Amino acid sequence: MDIKMEIIKLEAPEGCNLILGQSHFIKTVEDLYEAIINTVPGAEFGLAFCEASGDRLVRKTGNSDELIKLAVDKMFEIGSGHSFLIFLKNAFPINVIQRIMTVPEVVNIFCATANPVQVIIAVTEQGKGIMGVIDGFSPTGIESKGDEEERKALLRKFGYKF
Repeated sequence: MDIKMEIIKLEAPEGCNLILGQSHFIKTVEDLYEAIINTVPGAEFGLAFCEASGDRLVRKTGNSDELIKLAVDKMFEIGSGHSFLIFLKNAFPINVIQRIMTVPEVVNIFCATANPVQVIIAVTEQGKGIMGVIDGFSPTGIESKGDEEERKALLRKFGYKF
């Protein structure tokens, strides 16, 4: 059996984040829509899900045509059955990730980020599978006292800490 490896690049548009995950049922599309909209009603998003059996279509939903199209195009390129991609605007993954992970069909989250992502895909005669992701870039150093103060100030600016 031969295995070929591919790398698919994902980049969230300016002001957006992305969430890449794995699930196991067509019901994922509607359940993830409800999870996001019920958690952050003002969030804009596009969601695409690759079926692994039956018609094997890229299913889609969301409330932003631009983000839906982007999610569909990237998921068709990734082509890994039972995986999903969400592009999210006006919310951060931290706002919705716990709710997404409680959706019964969701079995794995590969990443939730605004960084550029490389999705590592294995390709066999049966199909494609996500092996993992490279999220952002490698570290360039160790946090200094000044860096720590900047990190804490940023969290307070976003309203996550007092």
